[in-house]
Amino acid sequence: MSLKLFQRNGAWYVRGTVAGRKFYQSTKTTDRKIAERIKAETEAQAWQRRFDGPGAGLTMAQVFTAYLDADKPARFLLKLAEHWKDTLVEDVTPELIRQAAKKIYPNANEPTWNRQVIKPTQAAINHAAGFGWCQRISVKRYTETPEVKTPATLEWVRAFSSQAEEDGLAHLGALCLFMFGTAARVGEACNLTWRYVDLSAARVELHLFKPTPWKRIAHLPPEVVVSLANIPSNRNPDEPVFGYAGRGSVRGPWNNVCKRAKIERLTPHCCRHGFATSMLQAGIDVKTVADMGGWKDATTVLRTYAHAMKDPSVTNVLFGAKTVQETSKKLSAI
Repeated sequence: MSLKLFQRNGAWYVRGTVAGRKFYQSTKTTDRKIAERIKAETEAQAWQRRFDGPGAGLTMAQVFTAYLDADKPARFLLKLAEHWKDTLVEDVTPELIRQAAKKIYPNANEPTWNRQVIKPTQAAINHAAGFGWCQRISVKRYTETPEVKTPATLEWVRAFSSQAEEDGLAHLGALCLFMFGTAARVGEACNLTWRYVDLSAARVELHLFKPTPWKRIAHLPPEVVVSLANIPSNRNPDEPVFGYAGRGSVRGPWNNVCKRAKIERLTPHCCRHGFATSMLQAGIDVKTVADMGGWKDATTVLRTYAHAMKDPSVTNVLFGAKTVQETSKKLSAI
């Protein structure tokens, strides 16, 4: 496709697409012949940049490498790099990226496709564009339908923990209390070793991956401190606190405890949902919930757990009630 000349207020402009680049600019001349020459030079330079410029032959593998070299988030990039391999960036279109999301995670939903494929792929390409290696790209996200999460309640968590202790699984009961009290993901909890636990200071250092450059400090509520202290262990610094290799090894024992306790079978991740829901219902502001629970930003918490703040009785805090639960207790006593 070539550029076209058109006149506006006496001056000649060029408009069109050449070598994948869009142009809409003035030639800064009213002379048609000079404008024709500028048009031809612009087209030639665009093609030269395409074949000989810094981004000539640029591959997605090179894009992801540059992204990592700049200390950008590496989460999700391994699967993306495996999918795209040496695909030329110039061949990657927004629609291809959308299709890649479904190919890489065929059993996932829209939020996962957006978060784990579309967003990081676009970010990596646009990072390379900042060096002049390629054109920026904008990819339409999949429409997300917020899913109402089933949160674990304090009553559920205590029932689970009590049953686990009765079954001789104190470490599993502690795991449940720990995830509810810190909003830890099951991966973070399984990666936790005694080296990063300070019971006297009521704090732990959590790592999502092992090894990982990402970590966060979480406070341990008193009930969680007690449960951790009661785990039979020699407290070897490198020993996993809960004794599980990952979510796969937790699932079976977890479901069995739910069954014996005769409580709803919730997943370990529901404890993280319970942390957010309970905190919000207690009147804690969204930003604090996000900070304490390790969410990336308050917007994520607000979008996911907005339903937890829709109880109209929350306005009772204006007259002294500290939480929605406190209001309910007062009403039931009347």
